[in-house]
Amino acid sequence: MLSPQLSVIIPASNEAGYIGACLTALFASGAVDGECVVVANGCRDATAEVARGFGAQAAAAGWALTVLDLAQGGKPNALNAGDRRARAPLRVYLDADVIVSPHLMAELIAALSPDHALYATGTARIPRAKSAITRAYARFWQRLPFAQSVAPGYGLFATNAAGRARWGDFPGIISDDTFVRLQFEPDERVQVPAPYDWPMIEGFAALTKVRRRQDAGVVEIDRLYPGLLAREAKARLSKARLLGLALGDPVGFATYAAVSVAVRLKRGQGWSRGR
Repeated sequence: MLSPQLSVIIPASNEAGYIGACLTALFASGAVDGECVVVANGCRDATAEVARGFGAQAAAAGWALTVLDLAQGGKPNALNAGDRRARAPLRVYLDADVIVSPHLMAELIAALSPDHALYATGTARIPRAKSAITRAYARFWQRLPFAQSVAPGYGLFATNAAGRARWGDFPGIISDDTFVRLQFEPDERVQVPAPYDWPMIEGFAALTKVRRRQDAGVVEIDRLYPGLLAREAKARLSKARLLGLALGDPVGFATYAAVSVAVRLKRGQGWSRGR
């Protein structure tokens, strides 16, 4: 393959149990000349070895596969390493536990084909969780303004060459996906119909840890990049709307509220998985 249509960059830290399903789904993408760059970073498991084992499957599907094995951990470092190796003008940044549908990559290519800067993602689905706590939390969370907004991009986001020129290296911050999304005005963000599965983390303690990280990431962006959050453009959650959501799903509301209270009782920062 001389010139791939798009490069899919997958940062993966200790994802040996998930990267196989992610790559299987990606290489089942139809009508795409693509390359995949898996960046195993700071792994203490067999993530890199598992990914390399998909070389034949990738080639049979018409994909080029590169696996980088970095001793240093950190998602921003992994994203930057993947970008340096990637060759295509269209870039897709994919979490290692996400499962894409067969038509998603082709739809992203079409959406990003104009010359002007664009950001794109698919339509996220949250698979049924094992724990009742996570099922209740996810059910309520999906009805909140951010999850209902156009192209939120959690777990998967993409941009064309003009869009990628909006920033240089990924900065060493918590919320890389928020940082990238806010490089674009709302009318520059596109959500294509093809879905992808994004699992939510299991259990109350894990949900609290991830939510704390998400909140810290937003605070960090507001501190380092004043005014950037004004581009979020999500709908405002009024008290009346919140009351309606709570009455419609009291268990989901109680679960979401309990996680929110737990986050505020113990503030902190750091990276943790969304799943």
